Amino acid sequence: MPAGGPQPKAEVLVKARVVVTLKKSVLDPQGLAVTRALGSLGFNEVKDVRLGKIIELDLDDEDPAEARKRVEQMCEKLLANTVIEEYRIEEPR
Repeated sequence: MPAGGPQPKAEVLVKARVVVTLKKSVLDPQGLAVTRALGSLGFNEVKDVRLGKIIELDLDDEDPAEARKRVEQMCEKLLANTVIEEYRIEEPR
């Protein structure tokens, strides 16, 4: 780009973190296996483990409220199976 010409617009990124876990009413066999394994290693204070997934998103959006709304739509349509999973959207730290 020639000097003095228009400068490219800087990307505005909103960061979102989505935590997806199984609903409490759904059996978590992986969590159960981890609970047992920790107990066998001597960590007997651990009574329950629930495993999940963390999804981090960078969104090109200037409005954090609109970005959050879009992330909620993504969760409902793809990122979480809302029949057996619940999700929460965390603000970046």
